[in-house]
Amino acid sequence: MARKVKKKRKLKVKNVMFVFIILIVFFLGLAFLTDVRINNIIIKGNSLYSDWEIIEKAGLSDYPSSLKTLSLSIEKRLEKDNYIKSVKVQRPSLTKVVIKVEENLPLFYYLPANKTILSDKTEVNDDFPVPTVINYVPDSIYSKFLKAISSVNYDIVKRISEIRYDPNEVDDGRFFLTMNDGNQVYLTLNEFTKIDNYLDIIKEFDNKKGILYLDAGEYFEVKG
Repeated sequence: MARKVKKKRKLKVKNVMFVFIILIVFFLGLAFLTDVRINNIIIKGNSLYSDWEIIEKAGLSDYPSSLKTLSLSIEKRLEKDNYIKSVKVQRPSLTKVVIKVEENLPLFYYLPANKTILSDKTEVNDDFPVPTVINYVPDSIYSKFLKAISSVNYDIVKRISEIRYDPNEVDDGRFFLTMNDGNQVYLTLNEFTKIDNYLDIIKEFDNKKGILYLDAGEYFEVKG
């Protein structure tokens, strides 16, 4: 019986060269992309920290490799900070990073506890230019008060110097606020966000000093 002879297949040199070139291009491209650095960082939503402080906390101060820097890693680094509630990182291009920050804002210094209270109820020892709550607020009122002041425009919060819990026979959620400009304001928990209009209301009284009653009606009692 005649033996079958297997024919050896010869690889074509052109095919080998083509594959070799593709591999070279791939690895060169990968090396190039790995070397591409983040060079445009945009920070949004920050007020406690400067843009540069956020960049440093995010680990981006040396403008690292874009491919080696994961969005999730940036978010985790920032969210370790007590004063940062949440972070969302967007990557609109290879070299651009947009960091949207929701801060855990300090709302007031609670004198009975000698602590600064943040919006998530965390108590810290750091000092901030925020109002001082000078007397004890009952637990049943405290959580409502924290929620109410959290909803106030933060620029207005920083204009308040002192807050005194001042209930009366009509409303046990009544507070007396002393403003940095010398005016005073009565507020209730149900109407707390009325203080957002403080600057517009005061303008109507030609910068006179007095007591603004926002707890019952809306009127201004001029001092002297």
